[in-house]
Amino acid sequence: MLEMIVELAVVLAALYVGARYGGLALGAVSGIGLVLLVLGFGLKPGHPPTDVIYLIIAAVTCAGLLQASGGMNLMMQWAEKLLRSNPQRITFLAPLCTFFLTVLVGTGHVVYALMPIICNIALKNGIRPERPAAVASIASQVGIICSPIAAAVVAFVSISNAHGFDITILDVLAVSLPSCLIGLIMASIFSYNRGLDLKDDPEFQAKIQDKEGYDRMYNDNVTTLDTEVGVKAKAAVYIFFAALFLIVLFASFQELLPSYSDIRLVSEAHDVYIDAGAGPKEVVSASQLVKTGTIIPGITEAYMKPISMNLVIQIVLLAASALMILFCNAKPSRAVKGMVWQSGMTAVVAIYGIAWLADTFMTNYMVQLKMMVGEMVVAYTWSIGLVFMLFSILINSQGAVVVSMVPLAYTMGVPGSVLLGVLPCVYGYFVIPNYPSDLATVNFDRSGTTKIGKYLINHSFLMPGMVSVVVSTLVALLLTQILY
Repeated sequence: MLEMIVELAVVLAALYVGARYGGLALGAVSGIGLVLLVLGFGLKPGHPPTDVIYLIIAAVTCAGLLQASGGMNLMMQWAEKLLRSNPQRITFLAPLCTFFLTVLVGTGHVVYALMPIICNIALKNGIRPERPAAVASIASQVGIICSPIAAAVVAFVSISNAHGFDITILDVLAVSLPSCLIGLIMASIFSYNRGLDLKDDPEFQAKIQDKEGYDRMYNDNVTTLDTEVGVKAKAAVYIFFAALFLIVLFASFQELLPSYSDIRLVSEAHDVYIDAGAGPKEVVSASQLVKTGTIIPGITEAYMKPISMNLVIQIVLLAASALMILFCNAKPSRAVKGMVWQSGMTAVVAIYGIAWLADTFMTNYMVQLKMMVGEMVVAYTWSIGLVFMLFSILINSQGAVVVSMVPLAYTMGVPGSVLLGVLPCVYGYFVIPNYPSDLATVNFDRSGTTKIGKYLINHSFLMPGMVSVVVSTLVALLLTQILY
């Protein structure tokens, strides 16, 4: 037990140090944890989440090229036009815009282009910018579990199917979309009259008494509407939407997908003796028979295996990426310099290291972990959501939470319907305001109303995030009770 505690401390220390440095450090520092666990303590290495990583690379490549083509500017202009035409409703419309941008693109980092506009519109219409800005930042992350191309969604589907819970991407979205939208609406209602009105805020009023401070806030017009969007950029958007449509179509009607011949086990045999004629019999594991395509009656058989949605999504997104390069002037060199591609590839490294480190620890101590939290989870299956949220606070990645924790939850006997119901809990990193979108929002709000408090925990994002996640989880659990 002492050795397990020491090794757990290594895992937590790696997560803590990685989170402090942020970005690539989240994955890189996990390598030190792996060195200590595998080479130091002799634990059996876990498995890096390669399927999820491949998917993120395909999605980030496609979204990055969309940004490079100028197509994302068009989407931003659509959102800005909506906000400017309804400025008094910005506390409700801003989070809906950032939410659906994330749903479409698969990453919450698109919020950076829209957040200065949200703050600018609110300020010039006498609305406290904290009200729409904080909940819009939250919404940009909530949208991840509602996106058909997000790693968290596809990983949840893949892991669930592997553990006997037959579910599709559309099944997930049928629960996550309405529940998260209701949660965000409640968070917007909470934020509608939050804080002092600007005219009654002494801190704000003191700032605008200074001419430089006044000019900085009111004489700077932030907009995307003066950017001309060309025909090729519009074509890139249509290609991107067509790719999303194909993904949703294949997810809805998987009988349209091709199948191919494969080999599978039909028995629990572990060792097979193959007669090599005059020589000694060769001992081969059943899994080796599958890998080599060897058919032995009663042990392995041929069957038609449908292509997985994970692969379909990668194929469609890579094809869409190629079309943008060939026909939409989406230069790869520009894509890799963009925020979407850079933040997405940072997420790849983070998930690579974090999930591998967590899987190494958990697979070696599965029995002990079941004994420690198994009784609570069995008695209150929904409590696994609290575990998800705590882990999310540590690692700042919804995809990594799904890849690391959902397999453990299944092995503990938590039903798939419950895991789907608590899926909103994989977003908990709003609790500690160190995520890039939150920090950027604080900087974009020139009024200073969106802030991180003196005691760190008393910040602008805590309550909107808590309201959104709690309400979304309750609604999702109710929906899964009805549907499953």
